Amino acid sequence: MKSGTLWMCVCTFFLLLDEEASSWDGPSTLSVSLANGASASLKAVSGSKAQPEWVDCIQASDMCNQDSRCSSRYRVMRQCLVGKEKEAMLDNNRECQAALEVLLDSPLFDCRCKRGMKKEMQCLQNYWTIHLGLNEGGDIEDSSPYEPVAPNRQPDAFRLASISSGMLTVAPKGSQCPDAEKNCNSCLDATKACNLNGSCKKQRNSYITTCTKADHKGEICNRKRCHKALRNFLDRVTPEFSHRLLFCPCQTEGCAERRRQTIVPDCSYKDKEKPNCLELRKICRQDSLCRSRLADYIANCWVTPHTMGTCPNQDNHQACLNSYARLIGTEMTPNYVDSSIANWTISPWCTCKGSGNQEEECLNFLRYFTNNTCLRNAIQAFGYGMDNTAPSPSATSKAGSDWSTDILEHSSVIIGKL
Repeated sequence: MKSGTLWMCVCTFFLLLDEEASSWDGPSTLSVSLANGASASLKAVSGSKAQPEWVDCIQASDMCNQDSRCSSRYRVMRQCLVGKEKEAMLDNNRECQAALEVLLDSPLFDCRCKRGMKKEMQCLQNYWTIHLGLNEGGDIEDSSPYEPVAPNRQPDAFRLASISSGMLTVAPKGSQCPDAEKNCNSCLDATKACNLNGSCKKQRNSYITTCTKADHKGEICNRKRCHKALRNFLDRVTPEFSHRLLFCPCQTEGCAERRRQTIVPDCSYKDKEKPNCLELRKICRQDSLCRSRLADYIANCWVTPHTMGTCPNQDNHQACLNSYARLIGTEMTPNYVDSSIANWTISPWCTCKGSGNQEEECLNFLRYFTNNTCLRNAIQAFGYGMDNTAPSPSATSKAGSDWSTDILEHSSVIIGKL
């Protein structure tokens, strides 16, 4: 408290001196910096938390609409982004460029969206009204439109390094069998745990039914409805259940295959042909939700080779897993490519074959998934119990009886044999 009082006295003295010197020219750099320093010091002394440096983009849009100059330029900018010629409009149309320059000084430029907020799509559309004009046409990855992720305060880099190197001898969480003669299947345990939870069972039943129902055109399913049902499941079911289904550690191929089939990949993942990964990225970027979640995944799951740690935000593995899960149900839906136990690979449904002179760019993009140390370590950390998840159902629980009437009977061709 004494230090806070002393600092205020010093600030007052210098501000009085500075006020006389700057009376004709407005506030000087000194007064601004001291005022900022005093404010920061008072917050630190009082122990109050600093306010976020961003507002959500719905609120920012409302603030812009209250200003006639900002509002008029905002309407112009929305018109610039309509239609197939939007890239040419942004590059060559002076009115569009002038509107963008004005909006860069508006609350919309620094706005962000909360993950899972009620009006997420509207918020994201407001965000991209500005940032699409800044990013369109380049190969530079987008910044995440979502609120910043807090850094991990308890990184466990040493233990994680032991996992990656194979030095850790503890069995993965959920992989320890009560009966040594039986094969464990942690993914099956995750299914049983989901079936014991009303919300998880209902939402899982919904997406499996949707993703295995043939549409009126004779296709095996309606892909868009399947994606929406998957997003609903992952948005409405807590990670303690949904993440156990997605990231369950496996020691057998049967377990790994069940994990791969979690998202019903014949509908949600695979397609008749594999598109080029750059083309898939282009398609994704044309959709506000897919573009946003891809940017968020890269922001929370990718580090450069020279960065300290294996994950952004001081090895925040949970943030990476959350961003990965939220990418499921978009055009960039990732999945395990096979039922490998140890050397598993995750990738979107795309290829870099036939990329021509863009092959390097294509491979660099694909590595966000196939060669992602952060994602691999985050999944391994989850499997070894370094994140908080629900305990496995006990041997005496009624989950076993539920398995006989499991909702997977709707898709027995896909996973009924496991």
